[in-house]
Amino acid sequence: MARALYWLIPHPFLTLLLAVVWIILQNEVSAGMAVFGLILGIIIPWGTSVWWPDQPKGLRLGKFIIYALIVMWDILVANVQVAWIVLTKPNDKMRPAWVVIPLELKQPEAITILAGTITLTPGTVSADLSSEGHSLLVHALDTDDPGAVRDEIKHRYERRLLEIFA
Repeated sequence: MARALYWLIPHPFLTLLLAVVWIILQNEVSAGMAVFGLILGIIIPWGTSVWWPDQPKGLRLGKFIIYALIVMWDILVANVQVAWIVLTKPNDKMRPAWVVIPLELKQPEAITILAGTITLTPGTVSADLSSEGHSLLVHALDTDDPGAVRDEIKHRYERRLLEIFA
């Protein structure tokens, strides 16, 4: 029975996430939108599962929810910070920097989430992943201490992802 359910829904968390995102994008909460979101949430992972690497083992959903809330908060705060920088600081006073983030993460899904988190947070962009997957190149819009940017990313995001994907 469980094997048949896995065949139908290979990534249950992604199915639920896609359904919720569909409802949010439609800006209408109704039974029809929920059903259609679930249908999309089943079809998309099922149709693409043959190209996915091995499914992550031991994902801690509770810690992932906390991580998602932290990322959403950081996106809100960074939006205000970047708006302030753009409105008040002349371009010649900005201090952009390239920062290399050495990675302890090994799972491709975890590295992808980290890179996406960095890019979604205004003021930073993930630019490149080393060919061995041991470091991530990040561009920071304005910083006087690239080491502090590296340390914050490692402490605030990578540490939590290591716990989530343990």
